[in-house]
Amino acid sequence: MKAMYGIVLTIPAAGSEMSTGCVITNEEGALKRSCDGNLGRCRFAVMNPERTFTLPPFQTACGITDMMMHTLERYFSKEDDMTLTDNVAEAILRTVKELAPVVLQNPTDYRSRAQIMWAGSLAHNDLTGCGMSGDWSTHQLEHELSGMFGVAHGAGLAVVWPSWARYVCPTNVSRFVRLAVNVMGVANDFTDPEGTALRGIAAMEQFFHSIGMPVSIHELIGREIKDEEIVEMARKCSNNGNSCIGGFKTLNRDDMEKIYRMAK
Repeated sequence: MKAMYGIVLTIPAAGSEMSTGCVITNEEGALKRSCDGNLGRCRFAVMNPERTFTLPPFQTACGITDMMMHTLERYFSKEDDMTLTDNVAEAILRTVKELAPVVLQNPTDYRSRAQIMWAGSLAHNDLTGCGMSGDWSTHQLEHELSGMFGVAHGAGLAVVWPSWARYVCPTNVSRFVRLAVNVMGVANDFTDPEGTALRGIAAMEQFFHSIGMPVSIHELIGREIKDEEIVEMARKCSNNGNSCIGGFKTLNRDDMEKIYRMAK
């Protein structure tokens, strides 16, 4: 059976208007899991930027973070020979980064709202995944945060990604250098690739903070996270230690706990 529904987009973020995925939360057990398939693709979408003018700044920033993460989850793949795909992804990231402060300062800026709305669609219709296997660790790690604490998904992603990035950076330093230089505007120190990569991660972290996103679990939930909560999130994310996540770098239960601790 083909989907017979449409979407009237009011918050550019999840890319539901052009994607096949959704997320389902089971309140019993605080489990949040993704569900994907062509039956989830809508037949039409009404996309009017004016419908986003009244979005609160926090929700606007959460949406911006989510669409950037949809792009980055595909950008960080084992494959690094898709020049056009990479260029498209970087253009989306640069555009959103440039226009985020504009719409936060002037929520009724039609042109900027329109560009961000279009970016949200392109970020999750798999255009930026062409020829790439993707990673998706940040999303899976975040699902445990929002499942346990009921926080906004975009805010949780802003917390998890910098720690994930620093943890996996040695896997392919040049990939992070490319992001740093081509998206974040960091000067390329050819004598210190790792330093360039880390400065790029820090610049992304600073960007998230600049648009009102938290960058630590403490900021996110308003208190210090307990050790047993970290252990529980890693247990759930790893399916009791029986599953690994990640395509850019495979992460086991121990890796998950380390990333959560880095994000405290």
